[in-house]
Amino acid sequence: MSERERLRYAWRALSVVSMASILTALGSSSLNVALPEVVRHFHAGTAAASWMLLSFMLANTVLMVVFGRLADLFGRRTLYLCGLATYTGASLLLGFAPGAWWLVGLRVAQAAGGAMLLTNSAAILTDAFPRGHLGRGMGVYIASFSVAQLIGPTLGGFLTHRFGWQWVFWFNVPLGLMCLAWGAVTLRRTAVADGDRGIDVPGNLLVLVSLGGLLFGLSQAGDRGWGDPVVLTGVALFAVLVPVFAIVERRSPHPVVDVRLFTDRVFTLGLLASFLNTVARMAVVLLVALFYQAVHGEDPVSAGLKVLPLSVAAMIASACAGPLQARMSARAVAALGTFTGTVGLVVLLVFLSADGSYAPIGVALVLLGAGSGMFMPANTTALLDELPPHRVGIVNAMRLMVQNTGVVMSTALALSLVTSPLPAAIRPSVFAGTLSHLHPGEVGPLVTGYRLTIGVMTATSVVAVLVSLAARGKGKRQRVAVTPELGGHRVA
Repeated sequence: MSERERLRYAWRALSVVSMASILTALGSSSLNVALPEVVRHFHAGTAAASWMLLSFMLANTVLMVVFGRLADLFGRRTLYLCGLATYTGASLLLGFAPGAWWLVGLRVAQAAGGAMLLTNSAAILTDAFPRGHLGRGMGVYIASFSVAQLIGPTLGGFLTHRFGWQWVFWFNVPLGLMCLAWGAVTLRRTAVADGDRGIDVPGNLLVLVSLGGLLFGLSQAGDRGWGDPVVLTGVALFAVLVPVFAIVERRSPHPVVDVRLFTDRVFTLGLLASFLNTVARMAVVLLVALFYQAVHGEDPVSAGLKVLPLSVAAMIASACAGPLQARMSARAVAALGTFTGTVGLVVLLVFLSADGSYAPIGVALVLLGAGSGMFMPANTTALLDELPPHRVGIVNAMRLMVQNTGVVMSTALALSLVTSPLPAAIRPSVFAGTLSHLHPGEVGPLVTGYRLTIGVMTATSVVAVLVSLAARGKGKRQRVAVTPELGGHRVA
């Protein structure tokens, strides 16, 4: 295939991947704003309200590495189209959910489809684009998420306010069907792994149990408290099983996570930076949308408009990430994005109050969006570049697993900390957006909870800056060579 033909196909593949990323990002960002309406409809308690968000994130995270391996074995196109069909079907059924916990269960099915898509998206682009154009393609791909985040909060608020909460899920169906048809026509079959086609069953089970235990424990901290046996057991289970997992993976002939990759310090620091950035930033949209509904009593549409600056800035910064990488290294762009986002968190921490002006909050959101828009495509490019093609899927799955773990931790920590100064009996009114009407005297403690939460996020972001600078200081990444007998890598 000539360079021109390959580039033409790459841009068509990018159109499919971008459409799918918009589909999945719309589903999550729109629910963040519509959550109070859904909670009120089902009269859901704090636990059910939290799990409407966390069930998707938890299932999506623990299934990521499984689908990454399956994609390397059986082809990315097949798994990608299956993911589109699963996500679209689950979105249709979610609108018919008869109760809060039915909705939580269907969100798990939707998450399985989303995992099939996310674990393959960047890998498809890495396969399709010539290396000299990968940064630009990755920037457009990440920008598509920003487009969805730009539209999602306002769209979710509008659909919920005008047509009912069901349309937060149903609007995904026509988009999913169009994307499925375009993907079936456009995507080419990719080469699959030859020889050993086994699945690392012990490794996958250890991922599910250890990571699932950690995330479940964190998700329960808000209701039960950080010293509760359920929370401590989940964290302890993770701590005990991680070294066991490392030993099992080193001995596996086809590991679900190739621990030899962590001998590359740039790879390890890049993953750590991704995790810390995600923990520090991903709950911001949810927190700001809840703040203006619970504290100021605004409707979902108005609250959705309040978070628009973050999405607009992220979209612009993502689109500019490719040209910026032509002038600076990908790691330098990632470090700059981390620093910019940290400044945004500091501004948000200083100016967020019950009666303060929105203007400085808007500035903070712009800085946060610009930082995320620069960091994500640059860090992804730095991690996936120079990998053997047949291992891109599993490495990308590792990246996404770490990133999604950060999303769940960010959300779980935010939901736990932000309501911690309030009596347990009135915490559901925060998620229902009715606190300022039902309990006006508790607005002050809620603002205190917000300051505590944003302070923790800011401290995490400062550590992320240091890690990003350390990764940048390591120079050119070591080339990774294949070790065929192990199906893994060695540092060359």
